[in-house]
Amino acid sequence: MRKVAYIIVLSIPMYLAFLLVSGLSVPLLDLILGYIISLAVSALVYEVLVREHKKLLQLHRLAYLVKYFFRYITVIEFRAHSDVIKRIFSPKMPINPGIVKVPYHVVSDYALTTIANSITNTPGTVVVDVDEEEKKLFVHWIDVKGIEEELCYEKISKEFEEYAKKIFD
Repeated sequence: MRKVAYIIVLSIPMYLAFLLVSGLSVPLLDLILGYIISLAVSALVYEVLVREHKKLLQLHRLAYLVKYFFRYITVIEFRAHSDVIKRIFSPKMPINPGIVKVPYHVVSDYALTTIANSITNTPGTVVVDVDEEEKKLFVHWIDVKGIEEELCYEKISKEFEEYAKKIFD
């Protein structure tokens, strides 16, 4: 019975992704079929995706995920895009690209993946490598403010990591 609950919870984000991609303008039959397919896919990948079953049903983690999603797509992305747009329209604006080491402090692979993807998806930064032994990300930064690891952590990944810990660790 518990496994069914986990599969249903896992199917919800898949179904929401389907709704976003479909543009919310599909016939009722397609909506129903979409959820049935989400359930089927969840049942197939459940054992691979869910490592810590207890964490999946914790609502506070889901709340942080929703909060992070909206903060990311509104505030964080807006700031990063604005900075890159300024650089495009101001060719004399100094840039100082380079690769810096950014430490991370998360435990789970999901949290690390969230941080790396958040950094890469944000304009002006790209994760180019991960050193799991030293717990460092190598990030190409469009305008290096300094190479001190703590400064890079503060400027690049601190906010992402705070959310990733609350959601996945």
